[in-house]
Amino acid sequence: MREILIVGAGKSTAVLINYLLEQSEKEDLFLRIGDIDLENAKKACNNSSKCEAFSLDVFNAESREPAIRRADIVISMLPARFHIEVAKDCLKFGKNMVTASYISEEMKALDEEVKDKNLVFMNEIGVDPGIDHMSAMQVIDRIRDKGGKMLLFESFTGGLVAPESDNNLWNYKFTWNPRNVVVAGQGGVAEFIQEGKYKYIPYHRLFRRTEFLEIEGHGKFEGYANRNSLKYQSIYGLENALTLYRGTIRKVGFSRAWNMFVQLGMTDDSFQMKDSENMSYRDFINSFLPYSPSDSVELKVRHNLKIDQDDIMWDKLIELDLFNSKKKIGIENATPAQALQKILMDKWSLSQEDKDMIVMYHKFGYELDGEKRQIDSTMVHIGEDQSKTAMAKTVGLPVAMATIMILNGEIKTPGVQLPIKKEVYQPLLKKLEEHDIIFKEKETEYLGYNPFGEVGN
Repeated sequence: MREILIVGAGKSTAVLINYLLEQSEKEDLFLRIGDIDLENAKKACNNSSKCEAFSLDVFNAESREPAIRRADIVISMLPARFHIEVAKDCLKFGKNMVTASYISEEMKALDEEVKDKNLVFMNEIGVDPGIDHMSAMQVIDRIRDKGGKMLLFESFTGGLVAPESDNNLWNYKFTWNPRNVVVAGQGGVAEFIQEGKYKYIPYHRLFRRTEFLEIEGHGKFEGYANRNSLKYQSIYGLENALTLYRGTIRKVGFSRAWNMFVQLGMTDDSFQMKDSENMSYRDFINSFLPYSPSDSVELKVRHNLKIDQDDIMWDKLIELDLFNSKKKIGIENATPAQALQKILMDKWSLSQEDKDMIVMYHKFGYELDGEKRQIDSTMVHIGEDQSKTAMAKTVGLPVAMATIMILNGEIKTPGVQLPIKKEVYQPLLKKLEEHDIIFKEKETEYLGYNPFGEVGN
């Protein structure tokens, strides 16, 4: 029996674990789930005879090392910054490893040693990153195999609320880590290239420079730029492409509204606020506004943001109950971002009946036989319930599938890697189609980024 160690048993692991348990008879698998909270691990095992729950502290070598030594392969579902603790032991004991997170510089530094030991450290095998890599490379490789030359690549992904559960003015609810939403775009300028011109968007302008996209059968969306699209030039082999842009999808109007928080300073995570524990929601927003002996907090907000009382932006703020003087932040030494997250979680947490949705959109522009062409590829997947969410499925299924493929020797190439090779993405995307994670492609006229030949691009 082949033993899979899963480190971390958070909410996102439910689909991953269920899939592996469903495959356990056929694939001769036994799961060991280790978590700092033993009850979490027990809940994840769900009384299966093919699963053992135990307490694991990733920062305690006596707890961590024996678990990794006895496993045949290790899946780390910890927060990204903790993977390195697991990775070093996997290297030490000669174990293959799988994570859904971006490859950190520390992880990248292990590449040569991982190759020397003929090990596979598969990273970025969730949804974004993950399914976006695989679905993009499938089309890019197909274009190249025909002799085509890539001119343009755009890619957008968003975790959203499903249409049937979309019942607030923001058209948004938290479907993943709320903190990541609140601090999105901070820590660096957004860099990309459009029609051969390098473009940069600093954080304070990020949510006012959006792209619009139409997805057949699902309507109009907007996308704002991810931090660094340019690193994908080398990853995808797009050094000669004229346009390379990666972004995050939201429903139209979200970014303009979110920009209000950015302009006021409410998303700042760099300082702690005094007496935040006792601060009311009204006190919190007022702390970013100028003092006035006569004007109300509401009036000051409208004046500072230059919005009128009949503006939908105002209605969005009212809906969040931001001006409530009774509700407390209740977090000691909170940063503005932490306080804002608390307020938003009141209104944007998924209810038990809510469903989420993953939306992905790729645009490929290329030249073949002297003719410019374009392919639009889209994927929309709606969750089933609060355990089989679209997010948990699109993260958990590729992680589980890749793990079995590595165990079975179907993924052989050693090293610290992401899923951009045919040996990985071809079978994996086929397996995902069986779970209704399907890309629809449409050939369209190539428009590029300057369709009307205007000067000054």
